[in-house]
Amino acid sequence: MPAETAVANLALAMVATSLTAVESRNLRVAAFAYLGQALLLVAIFLVFAYSLNNPLLYLWAFVALVTKATLIPALLFSYIRRTHAQETRPIIGLGVSVVLASILMVAFYKLVHTQAHFLAPSLVATGEPFRTNLAVALTIFTLGLYAMISRRDALKSVVALCLLENGVHLSLVSLAPNMPEMPIIGIVTEVFVTVWLLLYVIRGVHEQFGSTDASALRELRS
Repeated sequence: MPAETAVANLALAMVATSLTAVESRNLRVAAFAYLGQALLLVAIFLVFAYSLNNPLLYLWAFVALVTKATLIPALLFSYIRRTHAQETRPIIGLGVSVVLASILMVAFYKLVHTQAHFLAPSLVATGEPFRTNLAVALTIFTLGLYAMISRRDALKSVVALCLLENGVHLSLVSLAPNMPEMPIIGIVTEVFVTVWLLLYVIRGVHEQFGSTDASALRELRS
């Protein structure tokens, strides 16, 4: 299988994991979906590293494997075990949410895929697999943003934040595969620390209020 086809297929699979992570009411399933997406992203880094013969991308893949596919999922599963596995009832019901998310996913993917030259005016962005990757990256970003807006559960918001960050990394590796290693490591490390701090606060909220409903955070002001 050519590298371009492999990367495009892996990127498209990331969309399916995003939809699962967003719509699953079981937080463990959502965390597993994120883990699957992280592994797909690592695989994309490795394919790019091999096809471009770029040692830096092997380092990027290793850092992503340690943080995205190991440490962050471990944190998620640990805090889900300490709080609860079932998501707090969201603002939008499951059926309506699946329809809305699917419409957003298809519409945004098609829009970005057809207008890639406008969003990223370069020869790289108009070819494959970069056009597909850019469409997938922004679609994942949109689904993550949708989850943050439509969900009340703070743990699900953390999963959504992780999806947003995966979308950013997919766009970076697609458009700037030769990006220096220090900014890459800095971005990944910052997100890991942010996730850890958020989960620490969420656990405290759960211990005090017995819920991970984000609206409970308002009570902390008093």
